[in-house]
Order: sequence, then structure tokens, then C-alpha cells
Amino acid sequence: MKIATIGIDLAKNVFQVRGVNEHGKCVLKKQFKRNQMIEFFTNRQACLIGMEACGGAHYWGLPDAGAWPL
Repeated sequence: MKIATIGIDLAKNVFQVRGVNEHGKCVLKKQFKRNQMIEFFTNRQACLIGMEACGGAHYWGLPDAGAWPL
């Protein structure tokens, strides 16, 4: 299953993640706790990621996963 775009609904502890293929068909629906997010994205192929523009988006958009104080 190749995911072209991932959308993330950010929250304090639980995140909703949806992934669609190149045709726009939903191929991924998952809910993650904060400590599961890094592991999930570390093992993903590169794709476009969209997240809401709030304070949490700036935190999760940090380029260096090692900088995340989880």
C-alpha cells in the first residue's frame, strides 16, 4: 500500500491519522498516542504530510526527531 498523502489531526495525547493513495482513496485510518507517532513516521516512506496550523503543528513539524522531548 503506497501512501501519497497523510493528514494528521493533532491533539495533546491522541492523534488521528489518515492516509490516501495517489488516486485519493483512503488506505490508512489510525489513532496514535503521543509516544507512537515517532515510531510510525520513522518507518514510513516519504510522502506529503498535512497538519493543522496550531501551536502543536509547529512542535510536531520539527525536522529533528531527536529533539522531541517525549
